[in-house]
Amino acid sequence: MLVVGAVVLLDTAFFAVVAPLLPTLSHQFHLSKLGVGILEASYPAGMLLASLPGGLIAVRLGPRRTVVIGLVLLACTTVAFGFASNAAELDLARLVEGAAGACSWAGGITWLVAASPTDRRGATIGAAVGAAIFGAMGGPALGVVASAIGRPALFSALAAVALVLALITAALPEIRRVASPGALRSLALLFRQPRALSAVWLMGLPAIVSGLLAVLGSLRLHQLGASTAEIGAVFLVAAGLEATASPLGGRLSDRRGRLAPMRIGLAVVAVMLACFTLAGTALLLAVVMVAVSLGLGTFWAPAMAQLSDVADDYKIEQGLAAALMNLAWAAGQIVGAGAGGAIAKATGNGVPTLAAAGLALLTLTVVSRPLRGAARRRPGVTLDL
Repeated sequence: MLVVGAVVLLDTAFFAVVAPLLPTLSHQFHLSKLGVGILEASYPAGMLLASLPGGLIAVRLGPRRTVVIGLVLLACTTVAFGFASNAAELDLARLVEGAAGACSWAGGITWLVAASPTDRRGATIGAAVGAAIFGAMGGPALGVVASAIGRPALFSALAAVALVLALITAALPEIRRVASPGALRSLALLFRQPRALSAVWLMGLPAIVSGLLAVLGSLRLHQLGASTAEIGAVFLVAAGLEATASPLGGRLSDRRGRLAPMRIGLAVVAVMLACFTLAGTALLLAVVMVAVSLGLGTFWAPAMAQLSDVADDYKIEQGLAAALMNLAWAAGQIVGAGAGGAIAKATGNGVPTLAAAGLALLTLTVVSRPLRGAARRRPGVTLDL
């Protein structure tokens, strides 16, 4: 648990480090809103491309080796990002860094699920996600440091940390595993299950919102007069509350059903996103962004646990469920950061933020309906359709 927590913490720190650097990178490399969106979307694009291969690697080689592969790739791409001299090199480094994250997350979540009791799965995943969000807290702070001492020095030091963690991970024993001979058939079976598709959407929606805020929130705060340090502070506070909400949401999902915490989060996200363009000062916008992040914290652990529940029900390798988690998160980030940035450039911030609010409200309406049919129940766990 400690090692996996450290791995996902480091991975999300690398992902989040770019947010406060976006205004500086935009000026240095003459990036438009679309260019900033492409840079922000490069990491999830790499994760999207590597999500299924990462899950298959976790099935075939085991989660420990998969985590080591991810950490080594992360170290290499971090150095490349630090020394990048143009926008294309930045985008490529982030793309491969996303592929590294796919391996780290697929191996790490598979490792945790295999080692945790079923009736504590939400809490266990929530703790790991909380650690990851703490990494997201440190990421913006690291971005501020990078703006002060330079990208090459900071990112080289962080790459060394990743290599040390890879050595620690490699020294741990592998869990007992059984390779699945029908991985593609198992994935097809997951895609035919309504609860699995529901979990995928409930992972993708908060990723859309998160990607959208990372681009539009950072740039809008800068337009309203916030400094790089102040932008980093906003993301730091937001991530702190999200990290607190994640394990609480996981525990609640173990006791009250997987959808219970997400209904609360959907209501908060829908209302606060509708207020995004109404915030006329940096302080008001910061309040909106922090509240949205708090709502997003209720999604991750319950959605991941629900997908793991379905994999258990149908005797499917957890590495494949983890691959779908990565796939949903990455696709959502691409839509939020990439498409959101493009739409904002063409129409302004109101259209993408109100569209995301509408998606949250529509999802809340659907998941608030009485459940139809019956789901198999295991002791201590309620399965939602």
